[in-house]
Amino acid sequence: MLVAAQVLSGAGLAAGITVGALLAQDLLGSTGLSGLPSALFTIGSAAAAVLVGRLSQRWGRRAGLSLGYGAGALGSLGVVVAAALGNVALLFSALFVYGAGTAANLQARYAGADLAPEQHRGRAVSTVLMATTLGAVAGPNLAEITGDLADALDIPRLAGPFLLAAAAYAAAALVLWVMLRPDPLLTARELAASAPQDIGARHRVTGVSGGGGRLVLGASVMVLTQLVMAGIMTMTPIHMQHHGHDVGAAGLVIAVHVAGMYLPSPISGLLVDRFGRLPVATAAAVTLLAAGLLAALAPPHSVLLLALALGLLGLGWNFGLVSGTAIITDTVPLATRAKTQGTVDVAIALSGAGGGLASGLVVAGSDYATLTIVGGVVALAIIPAVAWTARTRSPESVG
Repeated sequence: MLVAAQVLSGAGLAAGITVGALLAQDLLGSTGLSGLPSALFTIGSAAAAVLVGRLSQRWGRRAGLSLGYGAGALGSLGVVVAAALGNVALLFSALFVYGAGTAANLQARYAGADLAPEQHRGRAVSTVLMATTLGAVAGPNLAEITGDLADALDIPRLAGPFLLAAAAYAAAALVLWVMLRPDPLLTARELAASAPQDIGARHRVTGVSGGGGRLVLGASVMVLTQLVMAGIMTMTPIHMQHHGHDVGAAGLVIAVHVAGMYLPSPISGLLVDRFGRLPVATAAAVTLLAAGLLAALAPPHSVLLLALALGLLGLGWNFGLVSGTAIITDTVPLATRAKTQGTVDVAIALSGAGGGLASGLVVAGSDYATLTIVGGVVALAIIPAVAWTARTRSPESVG
């Protein structure tokens, strides 16, 4: 049921990625603030991550994730109403609430790892991420169809994808609330409590752990990859529109990007479990640099090369998310797991918000190529962090 919910929610999160910036540009008449929608729904995701994490800690994943998806559906409807009324204040408020769906979608990956043994956590995380692929890839490619539906309802075409998001998030919330039984986090606690109480078991349950450095590393990897990915992704549709491409072409490029974010997940999980967390985190930095350079060098008229660059951008993000999630789950004990994971996801969401907001300002003050090159260079900060952790980790640490 977790997999089914992820398929549905994938379509929901793709709406904001595909047309959020374009909708804001239409209402505001300014490119400089077109990164604001991405910033708003990622800030909303940050706020929701705290709530989802705390609810999950107390009541289990079913309650936390269902509430997050329900709020995402409400925010999606708010965006549609705001677009129909031309109300910028309502649009921004609704985008903030819409971000709750993104928070739930990301935190679902932790639910996939709750019951997985340490040596298989990468693959467990990747299974949940993979399930997002179908909806997330289909969503942007439905931009024209949902736009036609919006026309039939006499609302702006760019609001159409948010109609799909509302239905998808609402369906995901219903599926989880009714069918995610038994709850994976609550079950993991029960199993740990009934297991023989060796030192490792006590550490996993009570929170006794010496992995503070690895916790910081896992969070840093995901924060940096989110920052770079959000900044470049947000401005790509705007860049394409300025060079004569329509929404359908932008939707195709974003679909390839989202496929890169989720489709390689089984391979990423296998690599994390086989070769370790740290090598895959390093691969994330290198891949993001390659994506930034290719996006900068790609001719603006080449949809193919832009799609390839955005596909690499998604792949780098995937490497970072899977390796970082495995590091966090290895390190954080069950007694505080969901709460800590929610806090980490706040930092991830805020970095995405900063990347999305700054991207519009960078492009307005310079150009798209500058943005993508700077993003690639920023990603390289992951490498010294990994090297430091590799030198200081304890002998029993994994990867």
